[in-house]
Amino acid sequence: MMMVTAVAAAILGCAQKPPPTAAVIENKVYTVTPDQVKVKVGIVTGEVTEMKVTERIEQGSGRIDSPARLTGKLKLTNSSADHSVRLVRGKIQYIDAEGQAIKLEEARTEPNIRFSSFGSDRLDPGQDATQSVDVNFPVAALKSKKLREIRLDLMYLSSLFIEETANLAVSIGGQ
Repeated sequence: MMMVTAVAAAILGCAQKPPPTAAVIENKVYTVTPDQVKVKVGIVTGEVTEMKVTERIEQGSGRIDSPARLTGKLKLTNSSADHSVRLVRGKIQYIDAEGQAIKLEEARTEPNIRFSSFGSDRLDPGQDATQSVDVNFPVAALKSKKLREIRLDLMYLSSLFIEETANLAVSIGGQ
């Protein structure tokens, strides 16, 4: 009996188990319609392009590996003729069909855009800058007909761009 138990333990308990298969993660992409929108905030104009929402899902189980994110490109132009603009930050809000903000899940950070790289935060008259957008997107907004609009709030400092002339009264050689 002892020999049978030892043999069974050796065969069943000590056999190498096949390595677990790695979960296959795939991107589930939701189209944003339209995927390109013009914006105007005060003296700053521009457009948001290439908008889409992506979440990463484990194939088979449907488990969410990475929650939904909104990505795209934001191009801003200073349309003023005489003001310089310093971009401070952008904030995105997701608005539902009733005009109310759709809240993000508790553990996720607010969808803010930072203009921190040197030079990309200042726009002189007529100048533009392009910024990538990659922010959290609320799961509730993925439901059909739930999302009505995306609101972009821009905070910027405007300073008057003044050009003055100074006349210098001079003469050559004592004339």
